Amino acid sequence: MPFPLFRSSICFRCTFLLYGHSRLISTSVRKMSMLYDGLPLTGYQFARKDHFLPMRNESTASSEIQITLNELKLALAKEMGVDHPFKPYSKDREYLTKYLPKSQDEMPKRSMQDSYIAAIIPLSQDVALQEKYTTFLGSVRLGRLVEDMDIFTVIVARKHIVNPEAPPGNFPQTLVTVLVDRIDFTEYQPKPNKDIKISGHVSWASRSTLEVVVWLEQLDDGHWQRITRALFLLAARDPTNTYASVVNPIEPSNERERTILFGGEDRKKRRLEVVNAHVSKQMPIGPEQKILHNLYLRTTDPSDISMSKRILPPQCVWMSSTKVSNVILAQPEDRNLHNTVFGGFIMRKATELSWIASYMFCKYRPRTRSMSDISFKQPIAVNSLIHMHATVVYTHKNFIQTIVYAQVYNPMSGLTSTTNAFHFTLEAPDIVPEVFPITYYEAMLYVDGRRHFHKDLKETQGAFDSKL
Repeated sequence: MPFPLFRSSICFRCTFLLYGHSRLISTSVRKMSMLYDGLPLTGYQFARKDHFLPMRNESTASSEIQITLNELKLALAKEMGVDHPFKPYSKDREYLTKYLPKSQDEMPKRSMQDSYIAAIIPLSQDVALQEKYTTFLGSVRLGRLVEDMDIFTVIVARKHIVNPEAPPGNFPQTLVTVLVDRIDFTEYQPKPNKDIKISGHVSWASRSTLEVVVWLEQLDDGHWQRITRALFLLAARDPTNTYASVVNPIEPSNERERTILFGGEDRKKRRLEVVNAHVSKQMPIGPEQKILHNLYLRTTDPSDISMSKRILPPQCVWMSSTKVSNVILAQPEDRNLHNTVFGGFIMRKATELSWIASYMFCKYRPRTRSMSDISFKQPIAVNSLIHMHATVVYTHKNFIQTIVYAQVYNPMSGLTSTTNAFHFTLEAPDIVPEVFPITYYEAMLYVDGRRHFHKDLKETQGAFDSKL
């Protein structure tokens, strides 16, 4: 969802920067886990001559990027006509509907290079910013980075969309996050006192949706170290966020862009397959039924013919005991451009709650390895009570799979509505207890978590050497 508003007053540049890479330097990859054995840190960026370059590291100084992420946020906020300070209502944007195109034929075709942009999170210069990004262990808060990536995808998508009919300084469309396909983290641990570069471009587009790929890198000892790569899916809507609006089609400018575009079609099919195969729509397949039956047999007393007693095996934990919850009162500073709760804020809270649940479960400080299939079902109003639940649903050796649900709670009616679901894979430094379901509902969570873990394990291998 679009980004939150910031209270700081920083002048901005409305010109988006196309940043090129001038030098390629290879590095070795340290193998630390089963999930990341042999994971190459190769990504693809744009050079000034409009060619893709395979990149591992570069020695270009962060000072060459002349714009910060916060400046880009403020530039878009101004274009959207956002007021400061907060008002409990949004400006009427319905008059902009007349500028919306009726079909994609009215929109100029765009290459992926047209949407490419890079900005800096200036941690090396801003002490107050360092405080926001630093964990109690002295590393960088991943939740803050996830929040930044969600903000940045909107900026990238905005750069892709060119509407010749729109008046200068106005952007009729509304951009919302529909899904986070996946976010993968490398072995590199970012530092809270060094600049982070955030960059990305539109990698696929349909009639009204856009897929955006985002990279995070940190300048360390003169070289850019890859932190993560993320894939977001955004939808373009009308000015009142009521119905879909068309976006510019993509016309690949070279063979590399054609390869990426074909990969986007494959990812679209995979997303549909995941949705259609969910346990809420299809019963577990044969091998999964056998796994669940074996779990049941391991927790029954063979001497009790009624099979009513459930016994927890050694070094195991009931799934119900791993659940951790919190309640958040959304505030105006957590809002987006449309006076609803910013999706990146919800992602940050879910990331941190998942880590807390895993920490309490395994007694080690785990590392978040990947996030996938993060869904946004409906907007959340500012002043809502957001109830979040994190549960460990599957474990394998030293890996922990968690799911986090976000629900809006109405204290007057007592009713709740589930708005978001998040899937996380975390890694502990040692073998963790095995988690056991005790009800059919928990058994379905177990199956779903197991599917996500093995799917992410397969897709993460070489994630930074893929079609993106």
